[in-house]
Amino acid sequence: MTCNPLLLASLLAASLPAHAMSGGELAAALDKRLRGDRTGACVAAAVIEDGQVSRAFVCADPRARRLDERSALEIGSVTKTMTATLLAQLIGEGKASLDDPLAKYLPPGTRVPEFDGQPIRLRHLVTHTSGLPALPPDMPIADPDDPYAQLAPEALLAALQKTTLGRAPGTQVEYSNYAMMLLSYAVARTAGSDFESALDARLFRPLGMHGAYVRRNPAGVRPAKGHLPNGRVTPAWTIHPELSGVGGVRATLDDMVRYVQAQLGGSGDPALDAAIRMTQAPIPLPDGRPGAMNWMRQPWANGTLYAHEGGTGGFSSLVAFVPEQKRGVVILSDTALTSLGGLGAIAMHLLDPSVPLPPPRKAARAPLELLDALAGEYVLGEALRVKLWHRKGVLYGQAQGQPVFEFGYDDAGDFFPLKLDALLSPRRQADGRYGFVWSQGGGEMTARRVEPAPARAPYAMTPEALQAYVGRYPLMPGFALAVSVRDGRLHVQGTGQAPLPVDPVGKDVFVADAVGAELRFERDASGGVVAVTLVQHGQRLRGERER
Repeated sequence: MTCNPLLLASLLAASLPAHAMSGGELAAALDKRLRGDRTGACVAAAVIEDGQVSRAFVCADPRARRLDERSALEIGSVTKTMTATLLAQLIGEGKASLDDPLAKYLPPGTRVPEFDGQPIRLRHLVTHTSGLPALPPDMPIADPDDPYAQLAPEALLAALQKTTLGRAPGTQVEYSNYAMMLLSYAVARTAGSDFESALDARLFRPLGMHGAYVRRNPAGVRPAKGHLPNGRVTPAWTIHPELSGVGGVRATLDDMVRYVQAQLGGSGDPALDAAIRMTQAPIPLPDGRPGAMNWMRQPWANGTLYAHEGGTGGFSSLVAFVPEQKRGVVILSDTALTSLGGLGAIAMHLLDPSVPLPPPRKAARAPLELLDALAGEYVLGEALRVKLWHRKGVLYGQAQGQPVFEFGYDDAGDFFPLKLDALLSPRRQADGRYGFVWSQGGGEMTARRVEPAPARAPYAMTPEALQAYVGRYPLMPGFALAVSVRDGRLHVQGTGQAPLPVDPVGKDVFVADAVGAELRFERDASGGVVAVTLVQHGQRLRGERER
């Protein structure tokens, strides 16, 4: 399960639209983003605003009809917010406290690692500050397509015996599915029932989420099939029922609409409402910012944005809402989109239509000069050697000891393996040479060449030529790039950020090695610079120059 922060959410000070989005407008926005997308993804989405709900089911191929009101999709890590709600209910009943050590809720005699006598407390689990790694050490993975299938509570508890903490709990945020599996197990033990029964009795039934489940599929609900971003059907994930609070829930679109409506203003159950408010209450994080119980919490226009994304082997999901505005969004996809940046950009547009909607990624032919520039041997991580080469316009790769894999290419400028959920993003460096970033499973690794390619002659520009780019380029509401010339170099400064030097690598193309960003300027028919596109971490934002 993965959780990606919403695209530039912390930089936005957007104003929400004055009217509720209609179902037709929602469908049109989704169609604009998806039509012809090389993933073939289908999406079920809803916008909730002050009691009104708009729904739409849209696929990249308009002829596809994979999702409808009865389709139940894996919501992945959005489940974690439901686990937090169960914990909040137990706290309200006097059965738990955020300040309690985790060890109190595990079987007697279970060893839980500490750091200099400082224990892992429940508050550390729900803020991802426990110090536990992302996954248990020596986690058994018999099938990479179903990675959690072999993990039972006994193995999870045994893993604690092999786990050490490298820092005190509460001192650093590090996303941990390991921690959330332990919390799921602890909550079920404290509730006195299996985890799915606790969810059903305490959350699903009170909210009318009649299609939501972990393993017990309700009548009339059809499990959707998951897909890799290459369109291939992939198996559903299997998570042990007692550990399923980490990301094991399936739900229909209407189930998730009811869940967001409860977050926005009342379920009719006073105890449940109090628990929901508790999960949203600010909890200080190590950097001083306020967090919440398994919710990402960010300032928003006249309020606070709460959000959580989820991703499994074949699905992506996102829930976001602003209680003060009585507005929220739900997006469920039957395709894993984590390696492509998730669903954050779509959510931002649905929350505020003035935020630009990214275009679909369409299959394209890679430029020969790019293929030539990428060919070579690299090291990923500590020691994994990877070789890239091309033949007849197609890029191929092979990691040491693994089969050869073929890449496709899309018009966003990225390569993707045809049989893996991953992304290879070329990264041009200031010296003109290319490397790449490998994205897979929610993480990124920068490749290092074993033998650097021959350096190219620097692309020189005079200070007078650099003046052509000076100006302000709004990219999103509340966020713009200010371009200036200092000491003979071009500098770019994002709203609220320090200025960064950028270096030319080609005609109208500059790079910032420090942040892995590329700027591509556009000119009009008269030769004047009129716009720029920021390319960074697989995302592309375009802004026109202010006149």
